Amino acid sequence: MGAYDAGIERLAAAARAALVREIDAEGVWSGDPVWREAFAAVPRHLFLPYYYAAGPGGCERRWGESPEPGARERWVCGAYTDAPLATRLRDGELLSSSSQPSLMARMLVALGVGDGDRVLEVGAGTGYNAALLAHRLGADDLVTTVDLEPEITESARRHLAAAGHRPVVVTGDGARGVPERAPFDRIIATCEPPTVPRAWLAQCRPGARVLTPLATGLLALTVRDAEHAEGRFLPRPAFFVPLRGESRAKPDGVRLAGLPDRAREQEPFRFLLGLTRAALDPLDAYALWVREGRPDRERYGVTVRGRHARVWLDDPEGPYAWPLP
Repeated sequence: MGAYDAGIERLAAAARAALVREIDAEGVWSGDPVWREAFAAVPRHLFLPYYYAAGPGGCERRWGESPEPGARERWVCGAYTDAPLATRLRDGELLSSSSQPSLMARMLVALGVGDGDRVLEVGAGTGYNAALLAHRLGADDLVTTVDLEPEITESARRHLAAAGHRPVVVTGDGARGVPERAPFDRIIATCEPPTVPRAWLAQCRPGARVLTPLATGLLALTVRDAEHAEGRFLPRPAFFVPLRGESRAKPDGVRLAGLPDRAREQEPFRFLLGLTRAALDPLDAYALWVREGRPDRERYGVTVRGRHARVWLDDPEGPYAWPLP
């Protein structure tokens, strides 16, 4: 390793330690050092050989192999900012990104991974999340990650190998799961499906946990059996790229005509609209939201039974429930 490469590695180690302290200050770990150790050990910059950062003149492509020393330093420091970083664009559309590390930490804590658990990650991305899981579990073979795009899975394999991990990386439609690697104890999605894919439940052991983005929220489900799961949303908002594949339905637009301006600006209400779409008229949804005290995300939940899924407010058996579109 040359002197300059050694300098970059020292800079990366310092930036990684600073990122861990920043997440630590938010109380994400809740006294559990396991995930803190994973974030301290796994080098995020190895999963980001290049990325796109917002700058005054638009998107700046930062590249770890830049011949300019200052550019390489900006690249490695930027890799450890607590921010999502775009990694693949196509015709201006975001195809893949590395999620905000503090959000990743919150999701991994909420996933409740235990020793010996078999985990499926839907949305391989850069491979960084799979590396964190593999480090936590201490066994690469317990982790499976899937993505539709061959270019994404191939680069994830390279990044993982560079970091010393070799979980199972599969190219395929994430909504269909990975049946040949089932059963799973945990499923985590880092892209947003239009609904809860039933294939995931069928590939889980009873008592498994599924954590998935849905309608700008994070839904944590407990799987009862292959056709039944139930759970609530976590409190914080979360925004992810859509899951792509044959099972991906075209999203329905949400019409806001006729709503008060203050409703349009309320993010928790827009979350409710994302959950109801065609199931409730926007004006009816707004009346319900106001009447029930402008509920935040954690008051909503989802029950899946067979081919049907429904959203509910406060109580699965309560009066306020509607089909999940």
